[in-house]
Amino acid sequence: MTHSLMMSSELQLTPSFLTGDRVVLPPYGVGTVCGTCLRPVLGQDVPYYELSFPHTSARAFVPVSAPASAGLRPALTGGDLATLLERLTSGAVDLPRQWAARQRSVTELLVSGDPFALARLICELRRWNLERGLPDLDRQAYQKAIKLLQQEIGGLKGRLAVQVSAVLAAAQGEEGPGRASYTGLL
Repeated sequence: MTHSLMMSSELQLTPSFLTGDRVVLPPYGVGTVCGTCLRPVLGQDVPYYELSFPHTSARAFVPVSAPASAGLRPALTGGDLATLLERLTSGAVDLPRQWAARQRSVTELLVSGDPFALARLICELRRWNLERGLPDLDRQAYQKAIKLLQQEIGGLKGRLAVQVSAVLAAAQGEEGPGRASYTGLL
């Protein structure tokens, strides 16, 4: 099942989702659209997407009229993996060297949940890790970015999905300067 586009009342394209679509809702992660339901808001019934998340009993409800305002987006598909792999292996992010500014930038990237930005962040932090090792907070951000991408590609099949998974697993296991590169996995 795929998502389609519909016109919202604000005359901008808004994604609409079908039952069974894989979606991402920060901070929950990857979930599935279970369907739609009506929920009372200020005395009116408003349509909401009902989302479920694997390995948890969590449910989320997102207004059908404004899914993007809640951060809801389609999950990655097989067609996105070539670009994701390229960003993961040769992407770059211009991170500030000053710790506080860097933490703000990294936090914004993590909160955004944008898989392509996360891939560039992983690539950059991996480079730093191999050159000189990462301070504790940078290492935590690095591991969090890896886990977010692993979760999103977890349901995908095919050669590129296997390659992306291998790159992420190798990056997750690296411990600092002098460790082997994962370019041989490609």
